[in-house]
Amino acid sequence: MTADMPEGPLDRLGLLLAWHGRITDTWIRRALGTTGLTPRHAMTLMHLGAGPVSQQSLVDKLDVDPSVLVTVLNDLEGGDLVHRRRDPADRRRHIVEITPEGSVTLGTLETALTKVENELFADLSEQERTTLRALLKRLASAPADYEC
Repeated sequence: MTADMPEGPLDRLGLLLAWHGRITDTWIRRALGTTGLTPRHAMTLMHLGAGPVSQQSLVDKLDVDPSVLVTVLNDLEGGDLVHRRRDPADRRRHIVEITPEGSVTLGTLETALTKVENELFADLSEQERTTLRALLKRLASAPADYEC
């Protein structure tokens, strides 16, 4: 096998990631079912766990369209998990912060995700998990102008 000519589907990194991504997504969604959150809701709540941030900062961190974030925040605010307020220093800006109920939910979420990750990556050492995490963070994941 050469880098240009993989032998089979398990040698195709994209297909392998897609396959395992689907499986991981299923497991994560089941774990999140205990909280009623979607992965996007969970990521947003996790970013807020470190403290209040601007709505624009969340757009940047989550790499989503602002309208998508508004929908996510509306859902989270409706569940009393987050609160939005105007920034007193700049009334055009919104600050988003986790509520006490959101912190409880975040704890439940963290426990559920830890359990899933421990099961998914049971065959990997801590060093292998660290390497995999670093490699996945380096992947270009922005939509490309790609045509088949």
